[in-house]
Amino acid sequence: MTDTPFISRKGMTRRSMLGVALAAGAAVPLGAVAGPAWAGPAAAAPAAARLMLPGPTGPHPVGTVQLHLVDRSRPDDIAGPGHFRELMASVWYPARNAQRYPVAPWMPAGALEAFLADVGFSDLVPLAPLTAGHVGAPVQRTSRRLPVVVFSHGAHSHQGDHTVVVQELASHGYAVVTVAHQYDTYTEFPDGRIAVPSRDRQAPTRPGDFAADLRFVIDCVEQLAAGCNPDVDRKQLPAGLLGSLDPRRIGAFGWSKGGTATARATLADERIRAGLSLDGPMQMNPPLSEDLDRPFMMMSAEFTRATDPAVAAFWSHLRGWRLNIEAQGASHVSYGDNEALFPQVAKLFGWSAQQLQEVIGTLDPDQAVKIQQAYPLAFFDEHLRHRRGHLLDGPSPAFPAVTFLP
Repeated sequence: MTDTPFISRKGMTRRSMLGVALAAGAAVPLGAVAGPAWAGPAAAAPAAARLMLPGPTGPHPVGTVQLHLVDRSRPDDIAGPGHFRELMASVWYPARNAQRYPVAPWMPAGALEAFLADVGFSDLVPLAPLTAGHVGAPVQRTSRRLPVVVFSHGAHSHQGDHTVVVQELASHGYAVVTVAHQYDTYTEFPDGRIAVPSRDRQAPTRPGDFAADLRFVIDCVEQLAAGCNPDVDRKQLPAGLLGSLDPRRIGAFGWSKGGTATARATLADERIRAGLSLDGPMQMNPPLSEDLDRPFMMMSAEFTRATDPAVAAFWSHLRGWRLNIEAQGASHVSYGDNEALFPQVAKLFGWSAQQLQEVIGTLDPDQAVKIQQAYPLAFFDEHLRHRRGHLLDGPSPAFPAVTFLP
């Protein structure tokens, strides 16, 4: 399948989009938001404590481990003859005895430095947040295997840009596998190589490439479920991880271009039982025109059925359970870590309320964080665990900004 990369309707450059985001230590992929003139690359980092992400609300501590994966079914022409599609991924899961293990950074150090240096904010490296994930902690095993959710990030972003959602799901008993889409991400390989977004127009960075990555990651989930280690370096995995995943209960979600990739992968792969898009533009060539009879949910902000024909067309092909919600006042970045990080940076730099709203919209940040913790969890609980609640039935007084679209 041939498809086109996601380009913002505003036609902005990556540097202009990332300016303020990188001041926050937060990822805003291509097409998300322009950096205002009052916070350009010359902004100096104020002396401050480390930025903080909200902790997960579930009953389990969270563990995490990185995986180095190679898909030998896909040659990598950019890397040269004899090379294949190479990816970094992370598994997040409910853990035990977690306090004995160090917490993971939001991004690997080398990737973070490259990410911030890209727009001149290297001074903010020491302020980057930590996660709730404890590196290498043993898995909390129960009588049932863990349902699995795979995650696809947005364009020019990184696999940690939705850590709030990822660690929330893990704290409630899910294994979540995040993937760094090579050539459209900032990541770091075990041998010290730092990957940054490619400028090569031939690089595999389209939604279809992301979708192929997700399907390969599901192959790796099946290997882990069968007790096999897919890591090409054969690194030691956390105790209890092998054999703990349930390949019959797999969901997927993604943000922006990753949301489009999630739709593409769900259409193509019946192993994905339920798909969730966080403001995905659904722009592909040829279009997403197949019918889908499995559950799919869209959380809209900028890319809505009312304004984007590709989103409306995809919605029309959903034949199974479907839901489209929209948080009033949300921007494209509102369903991710930005909502937690930008307000902290606004205080550090003395931004006005209006300046902050130019970046993250008018949705209350605390409400935005709670929305992204609650709604994905409710969706996957209902469709992977058959735990039906009432949050997805209609408007809730706990989330007054959330509108259910007919």
